[in-house]
Amino acid sequence: MTNFTAEFIGTALLLILGNGVVCNVVLNQTKGNNSGWIVITAGWGMAVFVAVFTVAPYSGAHLNPAVTLGLAAAGVFDWANVPVYILAQMLGAAAGTTLVWLMYRPHVEATSDAGAKLAIFATAPEIRKTFSNFYSELLGTFVLVFAALSIAPPELKAAEFSDVEFGLGALGALPVGLVVFAIGMSLGGTTGYAINPARDLGPRIMHALLPISNKGSSDWGYAWIPVIGPVVGGVLAGLLYLAVVNQ
Repeated sequence: MTNFTAEFIGTALLLILGNGVVCNVVLNQTKGNNSGWIVITAGWGMAVFVAVFTVAPYSGAHLNPAVTLGLAAAGVFDWANVPVYILAQMLGAAAGTTLVWLMYRPHVEATSDAGAKLAIFATAPEIRKTFSNFYSELLGTFVLVFAALSIAPPELKAAEFSDVEFGLGALGALPVGLVVFAIGMSLGGTTGYAINPARDLGPRIMHALLPISNKGSSDWGYAWIPVIGPVVGGVLAGLLYLAVVNQ
């Protein structure tokens, strides 16, 4: 399996299970309707576990442009491979969220709340404050990327680019899933913790394109925050790791 294929499949799996649990909680007439924030955060954590475990042996399971950029900034991933990874992640996120929408389509149609319909695709803040929202996404992603760098096996940290594509490895699947669960529980209540530009932007584009009745706005005025905030947070985590830890 190529790096591109692995990142595409892994990110699609991430969105199938991650946005799937959001659908189960927020849409009308589902078995999990109104089951709450803990269910969503636990579902996202397990989604990360499944996705990372599935494709880690092939691409390192970045599944997130902020992770890819953070690893490159840390000096453990080749910048030349960054565009391929990010393209695969964006396309995988768009594909995964579309498959979820198709599955839950009757429940989407049974839901009148346009905000809930957007929530099954993309994130939105509870209180709209540009700096606070940006900082929330930056901090959450910083924790994710710094933890991922620390979780990765030592042999990968020391490997040459020609030998292996740096990533978490299958053994890192459960720890990083728990990190995402912790971020959601502790830091996710402000913006919905996108902490992944592909996870938010790819599905937001599909929300705009798909034939969803009474879907309302795709909220493009906010859309830059869950893209730029995670990128900045991921790069800062990579630079700190390079400066302090990986010496």
